[in-house]
Amino acid sequence: MAIGFGIIGAGMISRFHAKAILDVKGAKLVACADRTPGKAEALAKEFGCTAYDSVEAMVADPNVDAVTIATPSGAHMEPAVIAAKAGKHVIVEKPLEITLKRCDKIIDACEKAGVKLAAIFPSRFHDSSRLLKGAVDAERFGRITLGDAYVKWFRTQQYYDSGAWRGTWALDGGGALMNQAVHTVDLLSWLMGPVEEVQAFTATLAHDRIEVEDVATATLRFASGALGVIEATTAAFPGYLKRIELHGSEGSAVLEEEDIKAWDFAKKLRSDAAVQRQMASRKSTGGGAADPSAIGHHGHMLQIQDFVEAIRKDRAPAVDGPEGRKSIEIILAIYQSAITGKKVTLPLKSDPKLTK
Repeated sequence: MAIGFGIIGAGMISRFHAKAILDVKGAKLVACADRTPGKAEALAKEFGCTAYDSVEAMVADPNVDAVTIATPSGAHMEPAVIAAKAGKHVIVEKPLEITLKRCDKIIDACEKAGVKLAAIFPSRFHDSSRLLKGAVDAERFGRITLGDAYVKWFRTQQYYDSGAWRGTWALDGGGALMNQAVHTVDLLSWLMGPVEEVQAFTATLAHDRIEVEDVATATLRFASGALGVIEATTAAFPGYLKRIELHGSEGSAVLEEEDIKAWDFAKKLRSDAAVQRQMASRKSTGGGAADPSAIGHHGHMLQIQDFVEAIRKDRAPAVDGPEGRKSIEIILAIYQSAITGKKVTLPLKSDPKLTK
C-alpha cells in the first residue's frame, strides 16, 4: 500500500515536493495545508489532493502517513512537532531549522513519537556526490589536505522584497549561507567529516532592507586536520554554478553543480576512465545560481524514495535529523565568528546571539 503524503506550506518549494512525491513508487500525494486563504486550494487543484487550512486538520486525516514541511525556514519546528505527535513521519525542507534548539525539538519530538525524520539535502543523492564520497571512504585522496565550497549566486532585490520573511533573522535564519549555501555546506561536511574550528567574515553589500548577509567567507579546520574555505554570496552577478573542491596528498576532485570537473588520482583504477568519459559528456544547467525556481526535483525524488524505503524497512533515513543538524551548527558557528571577530570551536554549547 502506498505511503500517503501531505505537504505543509504551499509556497514555491511545495511544487518540487509535490512533483517528487508523484514520481516515487510507493508514495502518493493525498493532502496539503496552508493557513493563507487560497494557497492550499491552488496547490490541491494543481496536483489533485485534498486541501486543508490548518496543520491540525491535515494530520487528523487517516490517509496521511507522512508529511513534508515546506514552510519558511524559521517556521519548520511547530508543524513538524504537531505532525510527529500525531504519529506522522516527517520530512523537513532545508534547513532543518534555524537554531540548534529548534532543530533539537524536532528531533526529540520524532524520537518520542517513534516516527522517521529526514532533512532535505538532495545533493547527497546525486551520482557525482556519491562517487566523491566513495573515493573519500576508499582513502583515494591519501591524506586529505583541503576541502573548499563555493556558492557564488545572484539574487535580485525583488527576490528579497517578494516575501516578508526573506532576509530576516527570525524566519530566514540568515542569508547567503543559511538559505542558499546550506546544501553545499552539508555536502562539504559529509565528504570531509566534522568541522572543528571556524573563523569568518560576513557583510551585506549589494541588497537593501535585509537583516542578513549577502556575502560570507569562512576558513575551516576539520577534525581530521585538513583545512578549508567556504564562500557564499547572493551578490555575484550573474550567478555561477556551486562548486566543491577536495584535495589530498594522492588525489584531487572538483564537483561543479552535479558534474565532476576534475578526477585525478595518483593510483589509477579502471573505473576512473568511465567516470571521466561519463562526466565529460555532461553539462550542468545554472540550477539555482540566478533563479531559485530553476532547480529540478530529481534530488528531492531520490530522497523521498529513500524515506519511503526507510519507513517500509524500519531503518533510519539516509539524512536523518542529527545529520540535518550538522550544517546548521557549522553555519551558526560562522555567524558567531563573524559577529565576535573571534575563532569559534565546534561543537557549539548553545545557540549564538546573532546580533552585536
